[in-house]
Amino acid sequence: METMQTIDFSFHVRKCQPELIAPANPTPYEFKQLSDVDDQQSLRLQLPFVNIYPHNPSLEGRDPVKVIKEAIGKALVLYYPLAGRLREGPGRKLFVECTGEGILFIEADADVSLEQFRDTLPYSLSSMENNIIHNALNSDGVLNSQLLLIQVTRLKCGGFIFGIRFNHTMADGFGIAQFMKAIAEIARGAFAPSILPVWQRALLTARYLSEITVRHYEYDQVVDTKSTLIPANNMIDRLFFFSQLQISTLRQTLPAHRHDCSSFEVLADCVWRLRTIGFQLKPEEDVRFLCVVNLRSKIDIPLGYYGNAVVFPAVITTAAKLCGNPLGYAVDLIRKAKAKATTHLTSPMVDFMVIKGRPRFTELMRFMMSDITRIGFENVDFGWGKAIFGGPIIGGCGIIRGMISYSIAFMNRHNKNSLVVPLCLPPPDMESFRANVHASLQVKQVLDKVDSDMHNIQSAS
Repeated sequence: METMQTIDFSFHVRKCQPELIAPANPTPYEFKQLSDVDDQQSLRLQLPFVNIYPHNPSLEGRDPVKVIKEAIGKALVLYYPLAGRLREGPGRKLFVECTGEGILFIEADADVSLEQFRDTLPYSLSSMENNIIHNALNSDGVLNSQLLLIQVTRLKCGGFIFGIRFNHTMADGFGIAQFMKAIAEIARGAFAPSILPVWQRALLTARYLSEITVRHYEYDQVVDTKSTLIPANNMIDRLFFFSQLQISTLRQTLPAHRHDCSSFEVLADCVWRLRTIGFQLKPEEDVRFLCVVNLRSKIDIPLGYYGNAVVFPAVITTAAKLCGNPLGYAVDLIRKAKAKATTHLTSPMVDFMVIKGRPRFTELMRFMMSDITRIGFENVDFGWGKAIFGGPIIGGCGIIRGMISYSIAFMNRHNKNSLVVPLCLPPPDMESFRANVHASLQVKQVLDKVDSDMHNIQSAS
């Protein structure tokens, strides 16, 4: 396993004044209500993603800023709610006022080429967030602010960085990737995107307000009586790269009947268990795993729906059980969490959100993991080819930062068939986690050597 620290690689970026890009044609003025999945408290934030593109010699002379800027205006004609402003009504219910004012756009130029930082940029995005997704004044609010900020930064080599920061209540990762692909298709010359946007937020809106019959561990409101929550400024970011060989090594440490588990399950088992060991919790303390599950393949949601269609089913256990049980115990819990997605719908979860006043996720000893490799950010092609890197800015990848438990994601690493897990932890816990992961991989290698030596001895005799 390779550990990549946040690298302080800085360069100068000249930014033009932020401007608004409105829909290219007139759009309806109306009010659209968000779903009860959209407007839950834990999604009321701005989430940044970046795509990095190399120079394409066949497009010499074409300006990515101009091409993308024009395509955004055309795409917003169909996605016109994104050009509006979010308002809050009675009961903290969110709705968008479709004003057509537009999204925030920033044109920028960097005094560096991709080759100068090709191997360091994905690892240092956290320290360069203000360069590639500029935080324009008064633009980062959830209510009454622009719902999208896009910055296109030209590089000296002809490549560019596409940065986007979106209001999470309006779309999930799949939804914003759909919007980005719409911009990209239009940028490549299409009259309209191949997938048309669908609003239909009523599909995930409470209707019956039925009695709550299922416990939703992910929304348990646990009081922090021991001052466990840690300020964000006491954290550090690290990337942990796992090669396919290392993932296979970890998989082999699981019981034989669990060797069919996915790479996601292997890493989730490893990371959740070892980071919990690193915290040195009391045996009886509860720990939770939240699994991000996309509903699009599980219920009848129309193609083109770009709202939040994810749930976060959770399982709960104690630190003693998680850390004391054999490897594979966590995999069973993770599979149980994913299987609960259907139960969340029959409860139904949207009724729960309204009845409980749109609570936020449990903050104490919560661990969330999401596989963003399936979203396809890196496949967005504005005409210059696919991105060499696509994913969240490291410091912004957690849904809630500044507590002892963090949201993480994992994605493809450029030019290597590896997966990367970004983590944000206090320095001592980060070092403990790193040491524990290395030890797990080394123990498996030692056991393999012992098995091999025993086999050779037996063969010789």
